[in-house]
Amino acid sequence: MNLLVIGRGGREHSMIMKLAESAKADRIYAAPGNGGISEIAECVDIDEMDINRLLDFAEKKEIDLTIVGPEDPLLAGIADQFRAAGLSIFAPEKNAALIEGSKQYAKAFMEENGIPTAAYASFSDANEAKAYIEEQGAPIVVKADGLAAGKGVIVAQTVQEATAAVDDILIDKAFSEAGSSIVVEECLAGKEFSLMAFVHGTDVFPMIPARDHKRAYDEDQGPNTGGMGAYAPAEDISSETLAYASENVLQKAADGMVAAGRSFTGILYAGMIMTDERPKVIEFNARFGDPETEVVLPLLENDLLQVFLDVLDGTNPSLQWKDQSCAGVVLASKGYPGNYQKGVKLPEMNVDARSFVIHAGTRKTSEGVVSDGGRVLLAGAKGADLSEAADCAYKWLAENLYSEAFFYRKDIGKDQ
Repeated sequence: MNLLVIGRGGREHSMIMKLAESAKADRIYAAPGNGGISEIAECVDIDEMDINRLLDFAEKKEIDLTIVGPEDPLLAGIADQFRAAGLSIFAPEKNAALIEGSKQYAKAFMEENGIPTAAYASFSDANEAKAYIEEQGAPIVVKADGLAAGKGVIVAQTVQEATAAVDDILIDKAFSEAGSSIVVEECLAGKEFSLMAFVHGTDVFPMIPARDHKRAYDEDQGPNTGGMGAYAPAEDISSETLAYASENVLQKAADGMVAAGRSFTGILYAGMIMTDERPKVIEFNARFGDPETEVVLPLLENDLLQVFLDVLDGTNPSLQWKDQSCAGVVLASKGYPGNYQKGVKLPEMNVDARSFVIHAGTRKTSEGVVSDGGRVLLAGAKGADLSEAADCAYKWLAENLYSEAFFYRKDIGKDQ
């Protein structure tokens, strides 16, 4: 089969590494790909949002299956256009991807379908939002309604911090049109975890739970980022909790989408928090999480391409998982998630049997691979348990990638 993976980050590199193991994968194209992806797939210089060119490419190259990594093309309707042209694509259509594209829609959807989540209110008027925050008190969470690359969420510890966030989003437009309205919700206490599932209509096939680390610095300090590291499985999440989340979150969401005329095909991601009562949903995403994908897929025993085909065909893929743990640490450009330097040359990188490297923000030049983003790469490793996996990933980073131009958290996987 000829495959096309759309995207340029670590999530796409991880997917392509797994797809490349399949005997059914003849040629894999990536649009636009990155420096690491170019080593195992043919990178095509087409932007993720240039849907007409992507469609034309897929038709000319007789692509048998397209897989979409990032969220922006989903909300732009790439799946709708590909299916209208008779092309097979593993991705939700625009009206289904709204579960990620609008936090207001997602909260109302959860309320309507009895999916456990935090109490909330939505606002487009800054003064009304501030009055609500004064009434509720802190800590409290302020979220930009639309897509903000994982950075539009402020967990405010004081009322002053929350009202400042309202001004940043609604008045100063810190997240552009993504912040034309906001959701203000109660701050839930507990340990977070991510649960992803392969979904097609009402068919739901959950993966193992993972945990990512959003804050930029150790001990969950600093601004929110797209993710500074992750591990899987999150072993403190019991089988009973997973069964509850699968039935009352993922399955209810899939059923609710079908009932709403927004049938979902693709990866449904539930970001959850384990409260004293039960797990509750923080957010839904309409695609593989990043960096969770990079630690979940290495533990998947199945042929990933066959899983996609089975799910699209309405067949149970019978997911099997390695009896191991996997940890991944993100190497980020100094200054991320703010301003940072690009074009820093990366050294030659060698991995052993347990470790692996996933490229996120890199590009290939005539002089070698250079940094090209805030999150540059992820150093990952598998082990008999989480401690062994994390130690291996950190050992590899220390030996291979020390540079004043980059930084990474030192406590990924140390919280369990």
